[in-house]
Amino acid sequence: MIQIIAGVKGKGKTKHLLDQANTAMKEAHGTIVYVDKNSKHMYELDRNIRLINLFNYPVHSYEAFLGFICGLISQDHDLEKVFLDSFLKLSHLSGEEIENAVNDLNLISEKFNVDFILSVSEDKEFLPANAQEATIIAL
Repeated sequence: MIQIIAGVKGKGKTKHLLDQANTAMKEAHGTIVYVDKNSKHMYELDRNIRLINLFNYPVHSYEAFLGFICGLISQDHDLEKVFLDSFLKLSHLSGEEIENAVNDLNLISEKFNVDFILSVSEDKEFLPANAQEATIIAL
């Protein structure tokens, strides 16, 4: 399953994402991972959530990002949820490319039973149809 929190920069998407991650950890039977562009939110996350600063790794394209996500899944068979803050920056995507990314993540999610929760810095109405359908919060 893919869920998206959409809204322009500064609307509070990260706060919602952090709250959802912490709530998910309380109910989790497996691993929760939070991927961000820095480690700024380390102390706002439950200590059992693995925080990954993606910018510590040489991920400079969408293909490398997808490989990184698949690597996470392959090394942790108990992985339940992956929270992706600033998804467009992490994945190096924009515009129409988002549609294919949502499709790719849906396939990965279904195949490996991992949920993805994304924050996307874009108004919901400017997202592709498949991303609009996956949007749970529009700010």
